[in-house]
Amino acid sequence: MTVSSTIPVERIAKSRISNVDFNNLEFGKYMADHMVVADFKNGRWHEPTIVPFGDMMMSPAMLSLHYGQSIFEGMKAFWTNNGQINIFRPHKHHSRMNKSLDRMCMPQVSEEMFIQSLHTLIELDKDWIPKSEGSSLYVRPFMFAYEARLGVKVADHFKFIIINSPVAAYQTKPYRLKVEDYYVRTAEGGTGFAKCAGNYGGAFYPTQIAREEGFDQILWTDHKEHKYIDEVGMMNVMFVINGKLVTPKLTTTILDGVTRDSILTLAKDMGMPVEERRVSLEEIEVGLKNKTVTEAFGTGTAAVVAPIAVIRMNGHDLEIPVAGSNSFQQRVKQKLQNIRMGSEPDVHEWNYLITV
Repeated sequence: MTVSSTIPVERIAKSRISNVDFNNLEFGKYMADHMVVADFKNGRWHEPTIVPFGDMMMSPAMLSLHYGQSIFEGMKAFWTNNGQINIFRPHKHHSRMNKSLDRMCMPQVSEEMFIQSLHTLIELDKDWIPKSEGSSLYVRPFMFAYEARLGVKVADHFKFIIINSPVAAYQTKPYRLKVEDYYVRTAEGGTGFAKCAGNYGGAFYPTQIAREEGFDQILWTDHKEHKYIDEVGMMNVMFVINGKLVTPKLTTTILDGVTRDSILTLAKDMGMPVEERRVSLEEIEVGLKNKTVTEAFGTGTAAVVAPIAVIRMNGHDLEIPVAGSNSFQQRVKQKLQNIRMGSEPDVHEWNYLITV
């Protein structure tokens, strides 16, 4: 796809790409050469520009530092098998970002501005897209209140920025999870469905406790009774129960994951029955004991599909069967990868392709 770009570009004087060890990519460690920056002030968006990635001057009184008006998205770009660049499902990410912006009283970004900014930036920094299997360019659009003023108010000045980072696979080993039955990530009517910064900051403390106890992440439960499953860490969670793909239904406490949506769609294509409903801890515990629960995994942009090995529940470690090559999670992960790489038809028109 081609875009008629009118975005002004200030190219970096000397690329930093030679400093990157593409054989040992830590998630989010390296930043690509350029970034998109756009300002919202005087009631409207001003023209985005692309500038060299670098530090920014900002006031200590900036409203987002004090009152948390800040949201972000996470998406990926890949090289396809035929040498094109694929930005995966940018329109879905744009739609979700605007829902987060609405919830946080922040100005929406038009689809034209979002897509044009992504296209121009990623095409410019195409050499930063890794080519090894499982790797990608992680793309981080975000927005924050930039107005400098003390006093609790909705800001009038915002910055929209997009930065990129070459990444390898997020985590290769299966997760050990701890059911959280005291702390909550969010509650009905809250901001759980939005990708706002506070959701992540508020989860650090209970997650830190879980890691000190030998677990990788938390299995979050409902805020009222701690009986029903919401999410795993900052990913959606799925189970295979009695041959059906089962996942908690979307509420205001659960993020509408793009990978979640993709896997549910592919499951139906593959003839796998799908249920979106409440999932209780008791159902999973009993199902693991009687072997009707055969798979458990997390889904998200960073990890894609993250196998779960152990769930600590009621003081006991419940082991999940090892996901073999014929498991649903491995088959759907491969199918999703094939679509992204262009080796299977993109019947749902998820791929945004740039010919270079």
